[in-house]
Amino acid sequence: MSGNLTLILTASFLIGCGVYLILERSLTRVLVGLLVMGNGVNMLFLVAGGRAGSAPIANEYPPAEMSDPVPQALVLTAIVIALATTAFLLAMAHRSWQLYGNDDVQDDVEDAAIRRLAAADEASDSHDLMSQGVDLPEDDLERLREEETA
Repeated sequence: MSGNLTLILTASFLIGCGVYLILERSLTRVLVGLLVMGNGVNMLFLVAGGRAGSAPIANEYPPAEMSDPVPQALVLTAIVIALATTAFLLAMAHRSWQLYGNDDVQDDVEDAAIRRLAAADEASDSHDLMSQGVDLPEDDLERLREEETA
């Protein structure tokens, strides 16, 4: 199997640019990144499909001359999925613009609180006992947990 090096490099460049844009906070840039990356992946599908051949219609052409229809079907499916994803991200960006005046992804307040509790180890069951200087065996810890839940 041989592939076109120019198409492979172009697809790699598009995927790299798409990944870079997806890592941004702006939903508009994330959307552009998804579209660019999707086009790069579609291009790789077409390169992987091999050389162009006759239309894959049964009893019309010999099977050796037909092109592989699977990559074309995958690209069509990817285009439909990209359309749905684009519509969803545009709706999210529009709603974010209405609520906050920008389309940046905000930090999740609850996630930040959980991170702070985990860093301070205040959320675990062992924190209360450890802060009191009690080092109990596992059986006693389980009994205490059962008493707390009862």
